[in-house]
Amino acid sequence: MKHLKKIFNALKGGCLGLLFLTSTPVVAQSDSLRMDSVEISLLTCQPHDEVYSLYGHTAIRYHDLRKGGLDVAFNYGVFDYRKPFFVLRFVFGITDYELGAYPYRLFQEEYRRFGSMVTEQVLNLTDEEKATLQQALAVNMQEENRIYRYNYFYNNCTTKARDIIEQCIQGKVEYEKREDDTPSYREMVHEMTKDNPWSAFGNDLLLGILADQKTNREQQEFLPYNLMYDFDHANIYHNGDYRPLVKERRIGVPAGVQIRKQSFPLRPVVCFVIMSVIGLFLFFVEWKKRRIFVIWDVFLMVTTGTIGIVLFLMLFSQHPTVNLNLQFILLNPLPWFFLWQDIRNKKTCYWHITAVLCILFLIGSLFQSYAEGIWNLALCLLLQSILHIKKCVK
Repeated sequence: MKHLKKIFNALKGGCLGLLFLTSTPVVAQSDSLRMDSVEISLLTCQPHDEVYSLYGHTAIRYHDLRKGGLDVAFNYGVFDYRKPFFVLRFVFGITDYELGAYPYRLFQEEYRRFGSMVTEQVLNLTDEEKATLQQALAVNMQEENRIYRYNYFYNNCTTKARDIIEQCIQGKVEYEKREDDTPSYREMVHEMTKDNPWSAFGNDLLLGILADQKTNREQQEFLPYNLMYDFDHANIYHNGDYRPLVKERRIGVPAGVQIRKQSFPLRPVVCFVIMSVIGLFLFFVEWKKRRIFVIWDVFLMVTTGTIGIVLFLMLFSQHPTVNLNLQFILLNPLPWFFLWQDIRNKKTCYWHITAVLCILFLIGSLFQSYAEGIWNLALCLLLQSILHIKKCVK
């Protein structure tokens, strides 16, 4: 237990922030086990202030109510952020997560420490379905099975929990239709990051056109709260009979006080508005004085080119929602190829190209939502392009 607490306090990662490794299955199939004493629940955890937790988390609880029985939380969100190039691997969609299992009490302590509420939905399973799910979890916990290729939208800690539960149910799980049943991935991400504008900006910058397509019920269940809602309103149909999927709903950890970290005081759009005001002011000054301020050129080109390198790298990501991004029309590495010539005040075609790209960028907005503030950057680039073109013509 001392070693477990050391791991609990020292290692943070995945949706849960804990890393618990075991070489053998925590739950083993046993003929003598009375499954009527076992409860299996879906755990839905409220987000807290850490960036990786903004969307909440899902886990499965296996609880044998007999004295001395197992009470274990199964978590498909375990990763080790200390591994080499973890952030790069995550961005490129080649991050491996794994299934971890540890005492439910430690699971509660972690979320109590964050002040995050945990909702427990006790599943209305037959003894045979419980045994099947127990066996499936034991198989998943084996060393050769516990690691899987993580994808935020399509294969995450929530969808893995849903899939293994559905696979072990006899009959068909029928879900009730939601009122808003076709939001896009981007709209759902916006809802979860509305109090974290810089996280929302980063997501919008990386997400491409596929993130604006409408989703179905199954796709929406990548979010823990959507899955919790669907489970609450689902029934199991088997042999002509219906039974609710959730037998009981209870609070595993009550909501506590969450301490919010102080973030940058200005929203991204405010920063970009300030930039566009500066750009408009410089435009009129440059126009009147009939000269180009090279320092402003350099700022715009470096800003655009740096963001462009990031979006260029996204073209090679295995995340399908990031590698077709129309913001790449304007935000690309092209400025770096002309920067030195611009500094030396040599005539180039860069600003003519940029003017055309600004128009194409405008057309692209009909098909994809852009990150807030990017329009202000586009305005500054267009104004500067007009000045350069005018100078070249004269």
